[in-house]
Amino acid sequence: MEFPLIRQLFLKNIVLIFLFVSISYNTNAQQVAILKYDGGGDWYSNPTALPNLITFCNENINTKIDVKPQTVSAESNEIFKYPIVFMTGHGNVFLNDFAIENLRTYLISGGFLHISDNYGLDRYIRREMKKVFPESEFQEIPYKHPIYHQKYNFTILPKIHEHDNKPPQGFGIFYKGRMVCFYDYESDLNDGWEDQSIHKDPEEIRLLALQMGANIISYAFKN
Repeated sequence: MEFPLIRQLFLKNIVLIFLFVSISYNTNAQQVAILKYDGGGDWYSNPTALPNLITFCNENINTKIDVKPQTVSAESNEIFKYPIVFMTGHGNVFLNDFAIENLRTYLISGGFLHISDNYGLDRYIRREMKKVFPESEFQEIPYKHPIYHQKYNFTILPKIHEHDNKPPQGFGIFYKGRMVCFYDYESDLNDGWEDQSIHKDPEEIRLLALQMGANIISYAFKN
């Protein structure tokens, strides 16, 4: 009765080997994706954000990322094609058992997850990421960390929108000393990447958001 699950896990591990080789050595390595998740939260929010960030990176940090980001679910083997996946939303997040195992495998094998709280995501993402890494906690990332000092230097995360009168914070999850997930909280980086006409944020604020996003992509590609 357990044979189908065993077969799935075996096939997943075979695919994992080949797909992570492609991440390191294939010309397709400079692709990124949006993470689709269950639970009812709006994983699809801010549709102009990631394309704008990709364009900014290609023009300013010499990346050659496909300008049309793909969508991938946490339980799909397709996730292993992408060195970094982006996640955002306002509401509930739910990862089933297979998604939890698959996402963990992706992250500990070289993948990177950026989570941007679009306001209302925090309690759900902390709950679900605890399932992915039960042995770890989100740690606040000090501003001496390299993710804040790629091409652009930051001494504080950009604050795009005000929600609860809290300072912006960057949190991370580490596995064997490597940061596998970066989570911006009370920062709203994802909003800052959107078209200016949507939120009407000042251009100087949008620029800071894009620069921090470029740092995240640069760090993920190198690590």
